[in-house]
Amino acid sequence: MNTPPLETILIVDDQEVNLRAVGNVLSMMRYNILLASNAGEAFDHLAKGTPDLILLDVMMPDVDGLAACRQIKNNPLWADIPVIFLSADDDKNIVVQALETGGVDYVTKPFNRAELVSRVRTQLALKQARDRLRALAEDKDEILGILAHDLKNSLAGMRLSAGLLQTKNSELPPRYVPLVDNIVHATERMLAFMQEFLANQRAEQLHLKHVQMNLCDVASQVAANQQPAAQAKKITLTLQVPKTPVMVEADPEGVAQALENLVSNAIKFSSEGGEVAVKVHRPMAGMAKCHVSDTGPGFTEEDRTKLFRRYGRLSAQPTGDEPSTGLGLSIVKRLVDVMNGSITLAESTGKGAEFIIALPVATSK
Repeated sequence: MNTPPLETILIVDDQEVNLRAVGNVLSMMRYNILLASNAGEAFDHLAKGTPDLILLDVMMPDVDGLAACRQIKNNPLWADIPVIFLSADDDKNIVVQALETGGVDYVTKPFNRAELVSRVRTQLALKQARDRLRALAEDKDEILGILAHDLKNSLAGMRLSAGLLQTKNSELPPRYVPLVDNIVHATERMLAFMQEFLANQRAEQLHLKHVQMNLCDVASQVAANQQPAAQAKKITLTLQVPKTPVMVEADPEGVAQALENLVSNAIKFSSEGGEVAVKVHRPMAGMAKCHVSDTGPGFTEEDRTKLFRRYGRLSAQPTGDEPSTGLGLSIVKRLVDVMNGSITLAESTGKGAEFIIALPVATSK
């Protein structure tokens, strides 16, 4: 029978007597123990491998436990390791500070052995549960992504075949013509859903870069990409950008995807002859803004409460019978949040809607 690997606990304390006492107690519980007498030694251990739990003394010379915990939590490789603070100081302010830096528990010295073991077991059990949930979520996303991708390919083939039949409508018996049209329409809606579903999956898994980029260039490219769709509905799509670059700290692909969603939505929900405008404004207060406005029906008060929810169905309907999945705005919100930006819906003064994306201005290096 395979035995599970021992869970590893890193104990950090500048007092050797404390290291021995805590280490001996937990060794008897069959945990793998690593010892460090200061933050530097702790970071050396972390660089070699990730423990399952860290017991961290608060009061240490040079780098104290609070500062060490902040460094641990700021490193993506170590951020998920639970940290239990050990300290002889039971000052409530210190306890609060310790928990605010990312600690999950606080044990005062001299500690009770049974209490210490119980708290260690609790945090390790919680970590195991989180790890299992994360693995299940990743498996679910991977399976759904594969299914959606394969379905998208099959639907694309169906759409192509039905489209070819549709070009032969004049040769088909009259009773078959609406059936072919229904197949074309249904596959288009399903394809649009699959494409937005996959875009949502990518947005959840996307590791966005934070680089200096010109917001005007991306907005201009998005407007050019959406012109054919606007012209097909006789919608006037205008672009207004400053003559000088507007440099932001963001991911070019992420910004493009967010703006593509907003502009395509604006066209989708605007009636024939309507107007859609994309405007980039000069930076103010450290943020640069891009406005996307339309002359569509706008949003009700109820709509505003579920605007950025996934699969949230809003009151407005596409004006050209285009498919709508309710994923677009949730994707935009997720992308913008990851880039340390924000998206807001301007207060309505009548019909139409105006979304505002704000992104942090690039700092000169």
